[in-house]
Amino acid sequence: MGIIQAIILGIVQGLSEFLPISSSAHLVISSNLYKVFMAGNPAEQSSQEIFLDIMLHLGTLIAVLIFFRKDIAKIIKALFNGIKTKDFNESDAKTGLYILIGTVFTVLIAYPLHTVAENLVFCPCSVGFLLVITGIVLIRSEIYSKKLNEKSSEIDLKTSIIMAIAQGIAALPGFSRSGLTIASGLLCKKDRISSARYSFLLSIPIILGASMLYPLIKIDFNELIHYNWKAIIIGTIVSALTGYLCIKYFLKFLGKYSLAFFGYYCIIIGVLTFAFFAFISMGL
Repeated sequence: MGIIQAIILGIVQGLSEFLPISSSAHLVISSNLYKVFMAGNPAEQSSQEIFLDIMLHLGTLIAVLIFFRKDIAKIIKALFNGIKTKDFNESDAKTGLYILIGTVFTVLIAYPLHTVAENLVFCPCSVGFLLVITGIVLIRSEIYSKKLNEKSSEIDLKTSIIMAIAQGIAALPGFSRSGLTIASGLLCKKDRISSARYSFLLSIPIILGASMLYPLIKIDFNELIHYNWKAIIIGTIVSALTGYLCIKYFLKFLGKYSLAFFGYYCIIIGVLTFAFFAFISMGL
């Protein structure tokens, strides 16, 4: 694994983690395309590549923490105050409580899917198919949302749980985490900005937990000394910088435009991915 590959994957992760186009799908597609054109085997993934994937997600987590640092500080303060006083009526306290509850639902859904998710890394055709489904969900949620006369900016417990379940399902590469969670918010009659903001905050415990737990389970720490740390660090920094800029401008985009654009993008990329790797697997 070289620096160029790490930079490319860092950019892909930074953009696709927050845009509703599935970061995991784009990492799978990018990695497999790189191997195809570099005469590699798409069905192989080294422990170093797995570790890089974890670090790239950690980079986008850093982006969320920096961008929402003031909101996060207020939520944590209000949550601890709510625990102390047993009063969660304050808005930020509710948000913190809902994120904790939502994280439990996400884990309950995502954990049973982790084996399937790991196998899909080697099945870009299947990932392409799931990407098409993501696109359809995005388009349909926008159609539904546009028909509503009123939309709420307040995320309630029911909406939080539904978005958390969607986040759990998005453990499968091809299902966009941000896409399914924001679409769920729209289907619960919430506006795009509020849905996106909560979606990003909801991702923090899951990405943090996965970044800490996954290496303990999957990584042979004796191999760490042999990794290309320069490439890994550069890729992580690129992922964080790209992710920060993506959050900033994506929220501005959502204030004016719909998710349908990303829906059509997912459908097109999904179909092309399925077709390309189907031909490759047939030896054409």
